[in-house]
Amino acid sequence: QVQLVESGGGLVQPGGSLRLSCAASGFTLDYYVIAWFRQAPGKEREGVSCISSRRGSTFYADSVKGRFTISRDIAKNTVYLQMNRLKPEDTAVYYCAAREGATVTLHELDFDSWGQGTQVTVSS
Repeated sequence: QVQLVESGGGLVQPGGSLRLSCAASGFTLDYYVIAWFRQAPGKEREGVSCISSRRGSTFYADSVKGRFTISRDIAKNTVYLQMNRLKPEDTAVYYCAAREGATVTLHELDFDSWGQGTQVTVSS
């Protein structure tokens, strides 16, 4: 049974950092793309970043490029999202999602397994 569990969210001041984790079980990351999405109150869910575990390819939304870094630890079956220089507009529930394959994408409908989400709040 495919399961994704996010952790690492919390409250942080503008300019601060957080590292989110997405622990996968029921499958190995080797031939999956893992993505991070986020949804702010009153807004649609948007793609943030993704990584192809096999190729190591990554992709970032323009809004986070240069501030966020996605990585994976195959041995721990975990994907991370390092978020630096956080802004109030980064406030959202962050979800990780998985799809089989090797092509990076942030199309929400391409992903069929989702975690429950972790809240990130950026506020002074």
